[in-house]
Amino acid sequence: MIELIFLGIGIGLLSGFFGIGGGTILVPSLMLLGHQIKDAIGISVIQMVFSSAYGSYLNRRNKTLDVSMGLVIGSGGFIGALLSGFIVSKIDDKTLEVIFLSFAAFALIRLFFKTKQGAVQKDVNRAILFTIGLVLGVLGMLIGVGGSILLVPILVGFLHVDLKRAISSGLFFVVFSSVSGLVSHSLSREIDFYSGIIIGLSSLVGVYIGIHLKDKVDAVLQKKLLVGFYLLIVIYLTKRIFF
Repeated sequence: MIELIFLGIGIGLLSGFFGIGGGTILVPSLMLLGHQIKDAIGISVIQMVFSSAYGSYLNRRNKTLDVSMGLVIGSGGFIGALLSGFIVSKIDDKTLEVIFLSFAAFALIRLFFKTKQGAVQKDVNRAILFTIGLVLGVLGMLIGVGGSILLVPILVGFLHVDLKRAISSGLFFVVFSSVSGLVSHSLSREIDFYSGIIIGLSSLVGVYIGIHLKDKVDAVLQKKLLVGFYLLIVIYLTKRIFF
């Protein structure tokens, strides 16, 4: 239990500090500790329910959350995530690891490109927003990440949404996708609820600390640390899969 508590606090701290989904960090961390990827995904989904709900509450309190847009995208994510558990049960572990590596590589690559700021936000049809949420709900819960790792660059790069609002919307999206994904995964296979709940509750402490720390660190240093972290994940998964 002590290991799970410290892991949860660490995951929450990194999530709050870097503004990324806990699953991106937690899944490879659990694999490093000896868990199979499907078990790690199940634990990660539980953890994301806790961290995304608490983080969205903080963002709502800070008035950086666009609830109306988040509800549309989140509704699509909820439906898409319902399919994820059944899809995971049909895919072998090696394929899931390759998909996860692709997500981590995408996250690493996007950090080297500046997002376009200051542009006028596009007025996008709600059906398009719903469809975006639907697709990301399936993909995100398929590998145990919330989907915000893809949603944020889509909102900023293509729809010109303010970065802070996009990050808040991404975390709010994870609330829908993780709850739906938890239901889907629970129906399709056994999940380690004990480990997931302990890590999830512990992560709340880390999220609170991480959100406060991020405002005290230089943005350039923060980005370098994030790049280094994702690089380590990509190197580890590449070695695990291909060597």
